[in-house]
Amino acid sequence: MPDPVVVLIEDEPQIRRFLRVTLTGQGYRLFEAATGGDGIIEVGSRQPDVVILDLGLPDMDGSEVLERLRAWSSVPLIVLSVRSNEAEKVRLLQGGADDYVVKPFGMQELLARLRAALRRRGAHAKLTSFESKTLSVNFETRQVTAGGKEVHLTPKEFELLRQLVASAGRPLTHRRLLQTVWGPDYGDEPEYLRVMVNQLRKKIEADPAKPRLILTEPWVGYRFQPPKEKKEAAE
Repeated sequence: MPDPVVVLIEDEPQIRRFLRVTLTGQGYRLFEAATGGDGIIEVGSRQPDVVILDLGLPDMDGSEVLERLRAWSSVPLIVLSVRSNEAEKVRLLQGGADDYVVKPFGMQELLARLRAALRRRGAHAKLTSFESKTLSVNFETRQVTAGGKEVHLTPKEFELLRQLVASAGRPLTHRRLLQTVWGPDYGDEPEYLRVMVNQLRKKIEADPAKPRLILTEPWVGYRFQPPKEKKEAAE
């Protein structure tokens, strides 16, 4: 298996140096950028397995980098920041970040979060598309068509749909969905999930009040039920 590729977008030379020594020593291939603009170029050219993004960049805020990347890429992304307030974390996780690590951080913590991000990416590596008569999803281009019409999903809605489709036919618990879509610090906020499931149903279900794709598993979570396609008679 090839060494995982990491793009680090960080303007502080000492942090880049520290992570360079540690990550390359752990078997990662590291590519660095000191500005948001260069970081976006690196992600596009290197096609990394994980991105580590600092928020305090000299040319643009890291949240803008996140927004630009999420317009075309679903690569796992870990935010590094000295900003530790909960509202900031929630905003970035809802905007498409996979995880959030507050500076100063322990290297073992960051390595654990990198491994978790790689596991999630591996689980989704083979999931490129889903096709039925009522719903079409391209997980590489992030295009979704429901009822013959293209629909726009937010990054969090798209990731929620990805998780559900990847486990089609099997129930996923509230905690698992929250921690996978929002991050490991979540798990006890079912109202976040309930609101987003309702939003997603409105976009992809023929009748959101009577969902047939995203089903509620009482007291457990949710399950994606692939539509049963009628077999066409052989000519």
